[in-house]
Amino acid sequence: MTVNVLGTKYTIKIVKISKCKLLRENNWIGSCNQITKEILIGDTNEEEYFGKMTDKEKELTTKEIMRHEIIHAFLNESGLQDSSMQYCNAWAKNEEMIDWIAIQFPKILDVFKKVGCI
Repeated sequence: MTVNVLGTKYTIKIVKISKCKLLRENNWIGSCNQITKEILIGDTNEEEYFGKMTDKEKELTTKEIMRHEIIHAFLNESGLQDSSMQYCNAWAKNEEMIDWIAIQFPKILDVFKKVGCI
């Protein structure tokens, strides 16, 4: 699937971590490449990497990973990936911050919709 991120097309692919060198070797479950404009999401059906999950848990996990990587894409396309100066301490690459946005965004969106400020 492709998605428009601030005017730039990103391709989103669900991939087997066992067959994806990038994810496997870095012990990642997702990736957003600012150069190739490709988002990779680990396939939650691979128990080796995700453990045993119900279908609902797999769906929710996939959605959370996807939101996380899409947030990276928005920061990339906003020019913020480089504005942080250092990768290891870069605020725009901080995984905790990205997780917070990705996890809380659906709740924030619900509130915005409820009060009519979208």
